Amino acid sequence: MARLDQVRPLCAGVAAINLAMVLFAPPACAAFEVFQTKDKPAQVSDGETKAVAKINAAPDTAAKILAAGEFVKKYPKSNLRSQVASQLAREVNKIEDTAKAIPLFESLLTVFKEPSDAEVIKPFLIEAYIASDRFDDAFRVGAETVAKNPGDVTTLTNLAIIGVNQIKKNNPKYAQQSQGYGAKAIELIESGKKPESFDDARWAEYQTKWLAQLYQGMGVISMVSGNKVDARAKLEKAVSLNNADPFNYFLLAAMLNDEYTQKAQEFQKQSPGPLKDIKLKEAEGTMDQVIDNWARVVAMSEGNPQYQQLHDQVLQDLQAYYKYRHGGSIDGLQQLVDKYKKSSGK
Repeated sequence: MARLDQVRPLCAGVAAINLAMVLFAPPACAAFEVFQTKDKPAQVSDGETKAVAKINAAPDTAAKILAAGEFVKKYPKSNLRSQVASQLAREVNKIEDTAKAIPLFESLLTVFKEPSDAEVIKPFLIEAYIASDRFDDAFRVGAETVAKNPGDVTTLTNLAIIGVNQIKKNNPKYAQQSQGYGAKAIELIESGKKPESFDDARWAEYQTKWLAQLYQGMGVISMVSGNKVDARAKLEKAVSLNNADPFNYFLLAAMLNDEYTQKAQEFQKQSPGPLKDIKLKEAEGTMDQVIDNWARVVAMSEGNPQYQQLHDQVLQDLQAYYKYRHGGSIDGLQQLVDKYKKSSGK
C-alpha cells in the first residue's frame, strides 16, 4: 500500500477550472405588437392609437424607436407609454448580435426617460453588456438599477453570478459587489414574495435552480476569501437545493482535500506511537470524504460536454486516492460511481 505522503493532492484550485455558469436566458417574446384592439387601455385617444400604429408599421427596430420618440414627445403621459417601452425593449432583446442591440437599448433610454421606463429597459441592457463581456458597464448600470429598485431580483442575480464567473477566471474585481448582490438576491427569493412581473413558472425557477446557483456562487466567493466555514455552509445549502450539480461536490471536495493535506502533514510529523495512529486515521477518514465527493462529481459530469474537463481531471485524482484506500486496486470504484448516477437520476 502506498504511504500517505505518496498520494498526490488535488492539482487544480477553484480558478483552474474554467466553467462558465449558465446565465439567464431572456424570456420568450411574442411577436412585436404594442397592443391589440381588444386590449386597448381606457382613455386612449385616436391620436395615440395612430401614433402606436405608426410604431408598429415602422420597417425595423431603429425606425420603431424613432417613431416611439415622436409618440413620447406628443403623448408623454399616455397610458400606453410603459407598454410601448416594454415591447420595444423586448423587440431589441430578440437581436442576437449584442453589438447591434446595445446601441438600440441605449437609444431607448434616451427616448423613455422616466424611472419606470428604465426599470423595464435596463435589465435587458445589462444582459447585453454581460453577453458582450462589458462587465464594467454591466455593473455600472446594474448599480443604478438596484439603487432605484432594490427588489430587482433578476439584475441582482445576474450580477452576482457574472462576478463569480469572473472569479473562476482569476478576475476578483467584482467579488465584493457580487457578494452583496448575491446575498440580497437570496434574501428576496427566500422571502417567498413573488415579483409582480414574474409568472408562477419563472418564480419557481428562481426558488430552485437560481437559488442553488446563488448559494454555490456565494460559496465560491467565501472560498477564495478564505472563509471556509461559510463556504462549506453555502455549498451544502446549494447541494440541498440541487443535488445533481457536479460542481458543488467538486468545490466541497477541494476544501476537504485541503483538510486532508493538512492532516497528512500532521501525521508525518508525529513520532511512531498511538498519536501517530490517530492522526493517520483522521487523515484517511477525510480522504474517504474526498473520494465520496469526487465519485459524485464523476457520476454527475459523465457524458456532459460542459463538464468534460472537470470529469477527466477528477477521475484521475479519484482513481489515485481510491487505490491508496483499497490496496492499489480500483475494484468497486465503478459501483460507487454508479450509485451516485442513480441518486442523481442519470
